[in-house]
Amino acid sequence: MSDSKLELYLDLLSQPCRSVYLFAKVNNIPFQHHEVKVFKGDHLREEFKEVNPLLKVPVLKDGDFTLVESTAMLRYLVQKFNTPEHWYPSDAEKRAHIDECLTWQYNNTSPHACKVFWLKCMNPAILGLETAKEKLDYALAEFTTILTLMETKFLYNRLFLAGDEFSLADLVAIADIMQVIACGIPIFEERPKLGAWKQRLEEELGSDLFKEAHDDILHIKEKHLSCLSPEAKEQFKSRMRLFINCGMWLC
Repeated sequence: MSDSKLELYLDLLSQPCRSVYLFAKVNNIPFQHHEVKVFKGDHLREEFKEVNPLLKVPVLKDGDFTLVESTAMLRYLVQKFNTPEHWYPSDAEKRAHIDECLTWQYNNTSPHACKVFWLKCMNPAILGLETAKEKLDYALAEFTTILTLMETKFLYNRLFLAGDEFSLADLVAIADIMQVIACGIPIFEERPKLGAWKQRLEEELGSDLFKEAHDDILHIKEKHLSCLSPEAKEQFKSRMRLFINCGMWLC
């Protein structure tokens, strides 16, 4: 292990940032936390462009080594800091199940959760109009299908998504789902099996840490969207229209 100082550039409104933050915190990994407030345009500043030319968070820097994709960061931290085996086991089959789940979530849970989030929360705040009911209903129906598949294919009769132990797959999934919870949609109340899974995750992570990591997103309307500057709104408008017109749902 090198003596370099681990640095994480994060905005906890972002679900990939939350998964990395939670993992580092729960495993007592020391890091320097750089807050990058996307709503304030911090990711567009020249100094951040030097950190990540892609202008996105999260970013991990470990000395001269840099990563800009969250699942790569999680796997790197597992190996570098020799975290408990349950996160990403050395057993090939167990690890493959986790990788399968992570890949599926990247292509399903994450984009559909983002779609609901942007239509339900961001559209009114940025464009000043409510999303058409049929469009929002369709997005919610798509996300409901994803949750059903998560329950039947991955959770099934297990305690966690990739087996009976907490893993990276669960950490990434809960961060995505909380993006929809922030919109006021009672997912866990309507799905007791998923609600019990979420309760087990909170117990594994610790209730205080779980609440801390999700405080910004759960209070996004009053803490962030209600006080957006005109400049910040203009910044997001073109992105919002692109998402609505082209179906590009990226958080």
